[in-house]
Amino acid sequence: MQAEQLTQSTDQLAGCSPILSRILRRRGITQPQELDLRLTHLLPAQQLSGLEQALDLLDEVASQRQRVLVIGDFDCDGATSTALVVQVLRQVGVSVHYLVPDRFRFGYGLTPELVNHALAHFEFELILTVDNGISSVDGVKQAQAHGKKVLITDHHLTSRQLPSADAIINPNQPGCQFESKALAGVGVAFYLMAAWMSRRRSQGLSAINMTQYLDLVALGTVADVAKLDRNNRILVQAGLLRIRRRQCAPGILALLEVARRAPEQITAMDLGFILGPRINAAGRMAHMHTGIECLLAADQAQALALASALNELNAQRRQTEKQMQQEAMQLLETMDLNQVPEAIALYRPDWHQGVIGIVAGRLKERFYRPTIVFAPATDGSDIIKGSARSIPGVHIRDAIESIADQHPGLITHFGGHAMAAGLSLPEAHFSKFANAFEQLIQQQAYQQPSLLHPQMETDGPLPAEAFSLQLVEEIAQAGPWGQGFPEPCFEDEFEVLEQRLLQEQHLRLTLRHPSGGMWLQAIAFNIDQAVWPDPTIKRVKAIYQLQDNRYQGESRLQLLIQHLEPLGVA
Repeated sequence: MQAEQLTQSTDQLAGCSPILSRILRRRGITQPQELDLRLTHLLPAQQLSGLEQALDLLDEVASQRQRVLVIGDFDCDGATSTALVVQVLRQVGVSVHYLVPDRFRFGYGLTPELVNHALAHFEFELILTVDNGISSVDGVKQAQAHGKKVLITDHHLTSRQLPSADAIINPNQPGCQFESKALAGVGVAFYLMAAWMSRRRSQGLSAINMTQYLDLVALGTVADVAKLDRNNRILVQAGLLRIRRRQCAPGILALLEVARRAPEQITAMDLGFILGPRINAAGRMAHMHTGIECLLAADQAQALALASALNELNAQRRQTEKQMQQEAMQLLETMDLNQVPEAIALYRPDWHQGVIGIVAGRLKERFYRPTIVFAPATDGSDIIKGSARSIPGVHIRDAIESIADQHPGLITHFGGHAMAAGLSLPEAHFSKFANAFEQLIQQQAYQQPSLLHPQMETDGPLPAEAFSLQLVEEIAQAGPWGQGFPEPCFEDEFEVLEQRLLQEQHLRLTLRHPSGGMWLQAIAFNIDQAVWPDPTIKRVKAIYQLQDNRYQGESRLQLLIQHLEPLGVA
């Protein structure tokens, strides 16, 4: 692990301390007004291509009392998108049902098979997709062949051929002038519904205040690891404020209750690591219906029962993930960091399709390699499905597309983003795909020698006098922090005064800055027990974040260690 200090800047932003000014400038903040996250600064919906056609479709649905079928996705972004759109449509009197494809039966998106299923079980005139659809060329054709209109809302990167939908809202479609390409699926759905409410209001029709759904927007945006550009930070901050005031969906409060988290103290990180996994567990282990119904629950009792079910599914997911990760490590057990191939592709016929993405992410983090983990489809076919996670510098969706172009027929379906993607291929093609994947990344690594060498960017050292709860609070107020707007991370050398193991896997440290100051409490999770604790180690280099560690009503400064190196021994 190499630490890289970001470029220094001494210019102080008005209203910010010198340390916070340095942090913010490194993240592209050059003017104090860029920290103003009021909703009035959101980008205008009118920048979205296809907006007028989409609004006309919604007007037609409402005026002619047509029925809508919302087609969602089986992750947290899809669940929040579905819950948002369903509630808005219901509140203005539109007849609406929703359908989320069973991950294990239909796979992702508006496939022809899903359309056939919908035609057999629902009555509707319009299909409205959320967080999917931009690659559903055949599914859209199938729906339109049966006289159904299709409105696509999505945020994923587009394929070369767009579906012939009646309207498409996607900031990433060719020619769209919307300035932020980072909207999550729930952000796109929010923009469409907000624009429709604005139009209805101007027409003298009933409309609702869309700010009541910003909790869902914040949750879906962070859980989908969308880049927190200014527009997304505005949406997330507004949603966090509503949750802290308990002005949010009963389902979100219930999820926080089962997770033993106080709404008043929730952060963007909690959305991604506490709430998101519990909702995602429904789509991974069973069916996302439970997650969506939790978000749609009208009262706390119903919400709590559903949140408890999600909590149990998440526990099952953790156990399955742990087992699969151990098995994946057994496949790689003879490799160390210098022997691991440039790209990792693994498959076992007994692996669980719902957890492969998490396992791929864990392996990617451990070995710093683009990783794809495959599991068999559950429909009895010879198809296996892969979930990919990547590292900076490797656009994983484009890498898969390149392999598909070079080897026609090798891959049956694929889609995704720069850092995460999914694909399907026949089991017999796995070895050929794995070889092609490794060769592609080998070539890229040859052209970029530093590609596979992990670096952790930091905000540099802190002076001894800067360690305080006041700095923690100042950093918190400048948030929300997250993808593309990382929480401040510092690096320093420290004297080690005490070290001990907690719960047989975490390291509790007492440290002191070399130039003096107070003793500092620190925690390093999931420490390498082959190294720690070691009473002979008296000096360390640490990469860390600052935390307010609250326990029994008392606040104490704590260093959350991200990387720890021994420097000196007794």
